[in-house]
Amino acid sequence: MHYEITLPADYDMDVIRTRVATRGSALDAFPGLGLKAYCARERGVDGSPVNQYAPFYLWRTVEGMNSFLWGPGFRGLSADFGRPTVQHWAGLAFERGAADHATAATKRTWRLAADADPAEAVDRALDDLAGLRGDPALHSTALAVDPRNWELVHFSLWSTAPDVGVRFQVLHLSRPELDDLSAGRHW
Repeated sequence: MHYEITLPADYDMDVIRTRVATRGSALDAFPGLGLKAYCARERGVDGSPVNQYAPFYLWRTVEGMNSFLWGPGFRGLSADFGRPTVQHWAGLAFERGAADHATAATKRTWRLAADADPAEAVDRALDDLAGLRGDPALHSTALAVDPRNWELVHFSLWSTAPDVGVRFQVLHLSRPELDDLSAGRHW
């Protein structure tokens, strides 16, 4: 699950940093949550054209996700910034890396062409994901699909991010059930 709150070009991103520093630990023990990366992009940093607060979640249970979306945390976010569009995908694969902390994240998304074989596209994406396993800067990586729009998303957490895809700063990482996320392919 992911949402992006794009902020004005002159927005003081220290407001977001303070928000995460004072509230981020609220999900450090949240039931059903594998991990939440409190991601931000700052205009002019790492090639970002925008200021953005953009958390990314890997849920271990649907009940946990629903509890969050209908609970006080998401209500508070919606009250402060307006209710964002929540993107969500079905998980295809997850892998842990060697890094024990994450300071950066990358996200790559792509839509499959109408005439593309989805299974072949997923196999290629899984090969790409598997190729990251030996990178010492990798904390974790996930591949997911939205079959409504035939969109794949590849999200990775890093101790130092490579220059690929959309890059984010990770302001905090909640990982209450990270060890319970199933590694490998999810079918």
